Amino acid sequence: MPSPTASFNDASVRIDAGLMQTLCDALPDVVFFVKDAAGRYTHANLTLVRRLGLKRREDVIGRAVADVFPARLGGRYALQDRRVLAGDIIENQLEVHLYPNRQPGWCLTGKRPLPLADGGCGLVGLSRDLGAPDGRDPTYERLRRVTEHMQQHYAGPLRVTALAQLANLSVAQLERHFQRVFQLTPQQSLTKLRIEAAMHHLRGDASIAQVGLACGFSDQSAFARQFKATVGMAPRDYRALQADLGASVE
Repeated sequence: MPSPTASFNDASVRIDAGLMQTLCDALPDVVFFVKDAAGRYTHANLTLVRRLGLKRREDVIGRAVADVFPARLGGRYALQDRRVLAGDIIENQLEVHLYPNRQPGWCLTGKRPLPLADGGCGLVGLSRDLGAPDGRDPTYERLRRVTEHMQQHYAGPLRVTALAQLANLSVAQLERHFQRVFQLTPQQSLTKLRIEAAMHHLRGDASIAQVGLACGFSDQSAFARQFKATVGMAPRDYRALQADLGASVE
């Protein structure tokens, strides 16, 4: 296992990952972790440990996502890890997290390569739960008109330029205010609405193609790509997972 002195490395700052782990232990809405070159956890904050349904940090350290997540849930994380270990950076990616012991939750995830003390390269990641909108912001009421329009019309074509006009804002202003109030861009908000609707419809009997069209996707392929990128599994696998969960409850 890599040395526990793995750290963030930047041109001007070096932060010990053990210290970051301790600091993030106190944040119930943040998941923090560091992994080695093989994708095994070297650090994990207590929020991650608890969401996995485990009791001790030692139950996570040294293990890979396939060891701590059910098979249907770990695929996206393993794929992301391989990308990041190859040099990619993931920033503010909107995702649904499906932890084994809690309800699905929306978050914004970031991952980046991390040089390790032993000379290898691992990765560091942080996921922050999506918080409630800032209703005290002076633009909130104006933006709420936009979100209500999106909720009513997410199944059809929606353009950011038209949404900006609805709020009497430029596109740049709309995007800036949206990120401040909702922590999301307008496009991310629309994706969230569509994927939430799709997750609901997939519990029914409609075909995958019918669900995609009902939720604003142009074709089944586009729906499957976006659903997998956001939820971490194909729509058919999500439907099977819900059936498995229903059977286990019964």
